[in-house]
Amino acid sequence: MPDVSIRLAHLADRPVVERLWLMFCHDMSGVDGRLPHADGTFRSDRLHMAFSDPDWAPYLLTRGDRPAGFAFVRSLTAPTRVLNSFFVVRGARRTGIGLRAVQEIAARHPGPWEVAFQDANTSAVRFWRRVATQIAGDAWTEERRAIPGRPDVPPDVWISFDTSVPAHD
Repeated sequence: MPDVSIRLAHLADRPVVERLWLMFCHDMSGVDGRLPHADGTFRSDRLHMAFSDPDWAPYLLTRGDRPAGFAFVRSLTAPTRVLNSFFVVRGARRTGIGLRAVQEIAARHPGPWEVAFQDANTSAVRFWRRVATQIAGDAWTEERRAIPGRPDVPPDVWISFDTSVPAHD
């Protein structure tokens, strides 16, 4: 994939990431049932944090000169980094760009990692298990955690792995 780039998003990239964010939220609404606000937007607190909080890092995924997705990393200064939001546009899925993006981003921030997703998002379940295995071999864990303040929602699935430990199968 020579035409793929995974890079830190700059403030000038924010309009592109905002448009990708709407696609991400639309995709997720099929899993969590959330509707957009009256103005057609979705909650954007994570988007805002990714570009304003120094403990977050927004990444832009491109293929050639076209946006292909984004990733938001939070807790950069904490013992465990969290891949908070991750999105690849439908036209770029199943091409390897998602796996490559996670591998590159995790390599830039070595150490323990966590990522959360919903069991109902079957594509995410398969993807994140494959990613964890590619990065950490069999040295990753999976657990379910209740979502704070949301007893009406099924628990998130959390996958944990450590990029500072060599992978072994």
